[in-house]
Amino acid sequence: MKKKTFDFDETEPLDTYKLLSGVVVPRPIGWIGTRRDDGSFNLAPFSFFNVVSSSPPTVLFSGGRHPDRPKDSVAFSEKTGEFTVNIVSEDVAHAMNVTSGSFNAEDDEFAIAGLTAVVGAKVDAPMVAESPANLECRVVDILDIGDEGRSRVVIGRVVAMHIREDALDGTRVDSDILAAIGRMSGNSYINTRDRFELTRPS
Repeated sequence: MKKKTFDFDETEPLDTYKLLSGVVVPRPIGWIGTRRDDGSFNLAPFSFFNVVSSSPPTVLFSGGRHPDRPKDSVAFSEKTGEFTVNIVSEDVAHAMNVTSGSFNAEDDEFAIAGLTAVVGAKVDAPMVAESPANLECRVVDILDIGDEGRSRVVIGRVVAMHIREDALDGTRVDSDILAAIGRMSGNSYINTRDRFELTRPS
């Protein structure tokens, strides 16, 4: 198997992004809900997102910058200390894509995408009612990555979770009912219906 090597010290940033997002797949999508200082809502998807611990329950997402300002979700999470993660199912994939557009800092993506905002039980950040599962999170830390904080990683502790009752068997989640999607490269997404099992060795 012949392989091509890329030295990321010499690779253009856009090429680095395309290469990494093409091989680290599929990526779960963190649909991040935040609240502005004036109480209005913000919503945006991030595929640089994951759960990183169950004890304590911890998730993170990473955002870059707009040309003139930090990503709104990162800035509002930092100001309020709170955010929500809303799982993207096939049913809300189109709405998620709408909220990925470039908007002004004061625009309400919930209204633009025709979504219902519900304030969390333990945090004041908004959740997507149409999402099959929601995580309420409090910010633990924010890490600057790269020159002048070009990217920022928001680490949050999950303090509450909401999930469709019909997707649960006790605490086991039915993946078919959850119907989450993942991000591939470019404009491509993937569903989670095609699966296979491997038994872990003892």
